[in-house]
Amino acid sequence: MNFIDKLKNDIILGDGAMGTVLYSRGIFINRCYEELNLLQPEVIEEIHSEYINAGSDLIETNTFRANSISLLKYGLADKTEEINVKGAEIAAKAAEKCNRKIYVAGSIGPTGLILENEIQNSRDEAATAFTFQAQSLVKGGVDVIILETFYSIDELSLAVESVKKAVKLPVIAQFAFDSNKTTNYKSKGITPEKVALKLVGCGADVVGTNCGAGPAALLSIVERMSSSTDLPVSVFANANVSEMHEGRMITLGTSSEYVAEYARRYAQAGAKIIGGCCGTTPETISEISRFLKGVVAEQRSQIFVKEKIDFLKPIPLKKRSKLGKLIADKNLNRKLVSVELSPPTGIDPSRVIEGAKLLKAGGVDFVNIPDGPRAVPKMSPIATAKLVKDSTGMETIVHYCCRDRNLLGMQMDLLGSSAMGLNNLMLITGDPPKVGNVQSASPVFDIDSIGLINLVAGLNGGRGLAGVDLKCRTNFVIGAGCNPGSVDIEEEVRRFEAKIAAGANFFFSQPVYLPELLDKFLEMTKHHSDIPLFVGVLPLASLRNAEFLHNEVPGMQIPNEIMKQMRSAETKAQQQKQGIIIAQNMLKQIIMFPRVRGIYLFPPFGRYESVLDVLEAME
Repeated sequence: MNFIDKLKNDIILGDGAMGTVLYSRGIFINRCYEELNLLQPEVIEEIHSEYINAGSDLIETNTFRANSISLLKYGLADKTEEINVKGAEIAAKAAEKCNRKIYVAGSIGPTGLILENEIQNSRDEAATAFTFQAQSLVKGGVDVIILETFYSIDELSLAVESVKKAVKLPVIAQFAFDSNKTTNYKSKGITPEKVALKLVGCGADVVGTNCGAGPAALLSIVERMSSSTDLPVSVFANANVSEMHEGRMITLGTSSEYVAEYARRYAQAGAKIIGGCCGTTPETISEISRFLKGVVAEQRSQIFVKEKIDFLKPIPLKKRSKLGKLIADKNLNRKLVSVELSPPTGIDPSRVIEGAKLLKAGGVDFVNIPDGPRAVPKMSPIATAKLVKDSTGMETIVHYCCRDRNLLGMQMDLLGSSAMGLNNLMLITGDPPKVGNVQSASPVFDIDSIGLINLVAGLNGGRGLAGVDLKCRTNFVIGAGCNPGSVDIEEEVRRFEAKIAAGANFFFSQPVYLPELLDKFLEMTKHHSDIPLFVGVLPLASLRNAEFLHNEVPGMQIPNEIMKQMRSAETKAQQQKQGIIIAQNMLKQIIMFPRVRGIYLFPPFGRYESVLDVLEAME
């Protein structure tokens, strides 16, 4: 299929970094990686094949800096044509060995000449270099040209114009938004919208971005580019980026799952070509491939909607359940309390039921049943909730995550939950299998938590998958998660708002240990003050537990003074008691925030008595 026609109907998965993989194999960065096309072609072909096997539909030639200007410093300018032709032939050879269509993109990077000063000699020299490289790549058999990692919009524009004049192939033009290398592009007014329109005017067939900032930052750029042009948008994100947060330099996105999760969001934002840049590997692309399958399935499912249906109006929140009634009551003069009640690892629910009875007697309003927390297989949360409800009469909140079921399985589970009267849901994306004890399990992730909230909101209106009229409606009270201690608080707020737009009725937060973090989060979301919020409290079980939470769990920050308190307790029993006191003090501060409608307590290691001890602070 023609490359542009393919983009009209499908998402094309690109490859990842070539340099990252070469470096991992002991080839030092002082080498000219493009010269390897001539010296070690079998190594380059092997890497192309690894990306193809990982799921790539498009592979890029190993020619990023193979223009005559960049090759000059290696004494290889006279081999410019040979390196580019060979690079294209190697990629084409790897593509031909696959039993599906693989597109070969001829990679062209910047020359490094400073063009902003309008020095005509430099512009002419750069234009000649772009033209010659593109023509050489075409001789080698590429299907498309990709211009990438350009930090100068002037040079990228010149490259697009030069290549379009020289060859008759589609051109992908990608700008790198990085404030450090574009002399603060934000202050210079180089916005994603302006870049997209500039590249459209130059004749680009696909506009996009790569490299520069990390995966999270590129999401906003993709959204803004998609909204400013009808052309396809491409994005190739780095695996990670180091950023300063609260005086601490933190590297974000160190896992394939992190990059893959953002790849899914790029697709949902409208990106049509998605791949990886610096730091990404065949493993990363394999993970992205799995994450994108659900997005593609969801998009294709819409073709089955043949007519407009007048769906049912959801019933009022206060009539859906006891939880719905309480959170809808604006005049309620007390804080609600919910406690997490973990399902059993086997088939005996007796300990869970006894825990629920203890909590009910202690004045707890609801129990939350998590869904395979930390990716550890346990009894189904729906089954556990039904057993608890039938045995104790206690109102339950069922956690439901996207990790383990496809869209069909989700709808079937949720309809069953509704039929059993389990109407309170906490919808989450879920921890990836690799953090659990069954790492060979495949993550499904057809949608993320926002997509799941939207799906459940549809069920409340009688709308099933693909817009099917269910002839009935569910009565779910829709909960979602948030993390006031998130390192990327702006992204957390964006997702908080997206969940509300999708249909969330209330929120439960991750445990909070710093009141100022909660205060900042509440200030940033004050325009949604009508949405009920339950704030998480987790009593520290020991000094070791505190150190683990602070150092290993994202978003969890234990203040130094609290660490000192935990260290002052010599025995484990004393540390446990100190953890209760700390949690009580935190609880006293949390309930003073008017927007906080309730408390979400996590029993440390299933010790429900500790929860009741903490709740004494509310008396």
